[in-house]
Amino acid sequence: MQNINEIEELIKLISKLPGLGPKSAKRIVLKLINNRDELVKPMAITLDQVYKNVTRCSSCGSLKSNSNGCINCEDTKEKYTKICVVEDIADQWSIENSNIFQGYFHILGGTISSVGQRKEDLLINSLVERVNRENIEEVILATSATVEGQTTAYYIQDSLKNSKVKITKLAQGLPVGGEIESLDDGTLFSAFKNRANLNSNSD
Repeated sequence: MQNINEIEELIKLISKLPGLGPKSAKRIVLKLINNRDELVKPMAITLDQVYKNVTRCSSCGSLKSNSNGCINCEDTKEKYTKICVVEDIADQWSIENSNIFQGYFHILGGTISSVGQRKEDLLINSLVERVNRENIEEVILATSATVEGQTTAYYIQDSLKNSKVKITKLAQGLPVGGEIESLDDGTLFSAFKNRANLNSNSD
């Protein structure tokens, strides 16, 4: 007996999510089908709203809603002098959950060497504009310890060379090839506390 086409398609889609394979996708689909009123219907409505209303902020790279705007850009309760530059929103969430950093975030949306990524897609020009506009004193490069992450960090450093801003990067205690979102709070704390100054003209 063949599976229903709709079920096969749903399994394929869910299995594309991070950390999920076909077996996990099948279990999730069965759970959804068995709870269609409690899960499927409200999920379908919410996904439709997300698709229509949630986009990426062109200034800071975070998610923004058409109704509520960008959380990062519109949170003016606190004025900070630091910007932490990360590759994606999952990295921001990891750092926020650890309560290590108090300041603004700038989400690149990937790395320079990522497949299909162009430098202009990474909002690096926007970062330079934010640094100058918001009187930022320090830019913390929290890209991953991969070749792509370090290449991106060097490019950002070069893009900010005409600014007076202090540029630092997370300490080398990060494991080689490590991604920010996979690090524990202790490693993140040490990396932030012992971050290195990248300004060549600093004393």
